[in-house]
Amino acid sequence: MVIAFRIFRLNCLQKPFFYRILGDNFTILALSHTMKLIQLNIQGISYSETQTGAYALILSEVDGNRRLPIIIGGFEAQSIAIALEKEIKPKRPLTHDLFKNFAERFNVYIKQVIIHKLVDGVFYSSLICERDKIEEIIDARTSDAIAMALRFRAPIFIYDSILKQAGFDESTIKDDQKNKGSEDWIQNFVEEQSKQKAVPDDLKKLSLTKLKSLLDKLVNLEDYEKAVKIRDEISKRESKK
Repeated sequence: MVIAFRIFRLNCLQKPFFYRILGDNFTILALSHTMKLIQLNIQGISYSETQTGAYALILSEVDGNRRLPIIIGGFEAQSIAIALEKEIKPKRPLTHDLFKNFAERFNVYIKQVIIHKLVDGVFYSSLICERDKIEEIIDARTSDAIAMALRFRAPIFIYDSILKQAGFDESTIKDDQKNKGSEDWIQNFVEEQSKQKAVPDDLKKLSLTKLKSLLDKLVNLEDYEKAVKIRDEISKRESKK
């Protein structure tokens, strides 16, 4: 799901500021020119050979050797793969295709995507859109943002500080893994990240407190599919009280 906030541009101090309306609260979002943006290409999608349903979207630096793996869900992986394989056209529009059709009908176009934050392993992105020469920003999950960027042929950017923190190149791979190559490094990365979202097969063995803690963790990691299973187990137990 994409959560949209309408944002109005203010011209302050000759730098782009945005006035964000969040219900009754007001927030000033400043985007400084001093923060270096790096353009990324989509290199491909890697899947775990041992963890079912675990995928990593691999982004590569346009003018460099760094790469960025981002764990995504199966649905988003399918949507991105279909957009990459242009010869494959679903008979009915997927969710991201529907959003594109809807946006174009009302003359809204995505100009670019910016991955602007990384918190506890979760990437945060924004769609920079334009309608009637008015620029707006829409908050989105990174997997959704990239799926939309592909459909609008919009460039993808990331702040250099985030790429330094979460990206890798051959120099960051440990010496004992270099002979295996970067593909093995990515496989290990996917498996390690998947373990953080692992859910026990038998939820009955977990206490209610542990279930609630696991639910909070999965929500923070944006793994809503697994979170729903935990929520259902919690609801089942609480209904018996």
